[in-house]
Amino acid sequence: MSLGKSSMQFWLSKLEEHLNREKYSTVATHQGITVGRNFLTYLSKHRIAVEDVKPTHITAYLQHALQLYRQRHGHDPKSLHAPKCEQWWRYSHTTTISMLLRLAHGHWPPQSFPDTPAGTFQRDICRQYDQWMADIRGLSVETRSGRCAEAHRFLSWMAERANLQDFTGTTARDIDAFMVLRAKSLRRTTLKSRAMELRSFLRYLHATGRLLLNPSTAVIIPRVYTFESIPSALRADDIKGVVEVTRKDRSPKGLRDLAILTLLTCYGLRAGEITTLRLEDVRWQSGIIRIRHSKTGAHSELPLLPAAGNAIVNYLRKGRPKTLAREIFIRTRAPYQAFRSGSSLHRLISLRLRAGRIEPQGRHGPHAFRHAQAVGMLKAGVPIKHIGDVLGHCRAHSTNTYLKLATEDLRAVALEIPVEVNA
Repeated sequence: MSLGKSSMQFWLSKLEEHLNREKYSTVATHQGITVGRNFLTYLSKHRIAVEDVKPTHITAYLQHALQLYRQRHGHDPKSLHAPKCEQWWRYSHTTTISMLLRLAHGHWPPQSFPDTPAGTFQRDICRQYDQWMADIRGLSVETRSGRCAEAHRFLSWMAERANLQDFTGTTARDIDAFMVLRAKSLRRTTLKSRAMELRSFLRYLHATGRLLLNPSTAVIIPRVYTFESIPSALRADDIKGVVEVTRKDRSPKGLRDLAILTLLTCYGLRAGEITTLRLEDVRWQSGIIRIRHSKTGAHSELPLLPAAGNAIVNYLRKGRPKTLAREIFIRTRAPYQAFRSGSSLHRLISLRLRAGRIEPQGRHGPHAFRHAQAVGMLKAGVPIKHIGDVLGHCRAHSTNTYLKLATEDLRAVALEIPVEVNA
């Protein structure tokens, strides 16, 4: 079925309506309409309906668009030869095309379904494993997602070596070979986490009768010593510096970033807990802020500190774009949506530290603020249990990790040995 003029105008009007609703700028809207019209014209010439578009059609169109540009201008787009700009040229086209196809298909890119027995088996067993972790173990979505990812890696590796449908012949040597492969690109602390995730998956296979091998002895977990990995924490002067530099930025982005930094400084929240913070989570009359702990699935209600409350209010009044999204923190460019995940804050923090000419040692993402908050409470004499409650820890062991960062304070309270004993 070909694409008629009426159908083309229909989809162009839908695209323009969407761009305006999402508050795209006039220039971005004009560029989007141009890309959309060119793509629809290409589909019409090749008698392809919008509803029938496949990823291969987009690849063919990009080649056609590039060739057309060369014919008209006698050279490639300038951006095409700059570092990484070939991807940017593609991105400038595919973002609008994907937007148009989401309007037509409901979702894009299309969901990929395994077309092989091995692919179908991997999908089904990972789905069953995820359900088992939710029902039997009560694990959070974030934890299950990480474990399913490692299970998928193991299944893909096994598919290249043996019959994926039958694990009864799996030996400890097979497990060792997979772990050796994983160890080539991982630190020991990370390898320990991956080994524990693999053991969890093997335990599931054993519990459901698919694996005869005992998971407890099949996976050798690397030993990580108590003080081997000391968390990175920003110094108090670094935190003060980056907050003050950000405070001088009165743009909408500056107000947003200041509110985020203030939450990191006041509460030591995880990045994911900030990006999922919703408007209804701040209870202004009762002075409470509700935190959903992304790692444990629990939630806490903490006092709304004046610094945090004022920073959020300033952002909501002067910086937050108008949007139907319920999340507090929104992207500063269209489409005005919430951050996809907590990892989106890493670049934000890095840019603000760079603006303040702050070069901390070790890691300097959102988690460094969390570590600094824990150390500050330790220095103030706050009990470990209370620190764990603020940080959303379920176990005291998780909080004890931050004692590694308070060695100077531990030295200060060390008992002096009487002179008589020394004699």
